[in-house]
Amino acid sequence: MEHLQKNKRPGKKHQPRGLPVLYEDKDILVVEKPAGLLTIGTERDKSRTAHYLLNDYVRKGNPKSRNRVYVVHRLDQDTSGILLFAKSEQAKKFLQEHWEQTDKHYLAIVHGQLMPKEGMISTCLVENAAQRVYSTPDAAKGKLSHTAYKVLKQTKGFSLVDIHLLTGRKHQIRVHFSENGHPIVGDRKYGQGDHVSKRLALHARSISFIHPYSGKQMHFDTGLPEDFARLIGKM
Repeated sequence: MEHLQKNKRPGKKHQPRGLPVLYEDKDILVVEKPAGLLTIGTERDKSRTAHYLLNDYVRKGNPKSRNRVYVVHRLDQDTSGILLFAKSEQAKKFLQEHWEQTDKHYLAIVHGQLMPKEGMISTCLVENAAQRVYSTPDAAKGKLSHTAYKVLKQTKGFSLVDIHLLTGRKHQIRVHFSENGHPIVGDRKYGQGDHVSKRLALHARSISFIHPYSGKQMHFDTGLPEDFARLIGKM
């Protein structure tokens, strides 16, 4: 299994500002997105995105360059962590066609103490006109979604949870934990409007996938983010 290698990291002076490149070769780019940065552009914001920053990075500042990156998957704006981009249409197609074999783990700090400490949350998720996602008993309306979890650490009022994302629906993790009475700390949309954290305490910690060219299994893991460690220390 391929692991993150230090000699594959580009030099700091060549990295896109505020978006650390964890790994790069001729086919893929693996980066660690900070909380607050969009994955791709919206009507209101087209330039402050991971996609824009990486396009500029691979073009080395030359707008006429044909080099570009392709979005393989997304993270919510408020979620931090590992994002995978392709450097060609063929690599993007391969990664998306094999996405069900891609293994993704998240870390979250949630309110309360979960019982049981390990389990699976499965519901059918649907999005309403106000772009709010919720569970529905009607399987014909919603998309079946599975979130496996394991509690790593607990305090009196909070839990640090490892989440194995088995399906990748919009806001899946946030909705599943909120509806189970354990909203993610800092979640202003599905949470309690708490002031424990200024950021959403959800981080895409690791990803394992098949390399589109070599066929090798690639694995990247950021570990526990520093701000999570500080937050847990406060709790």
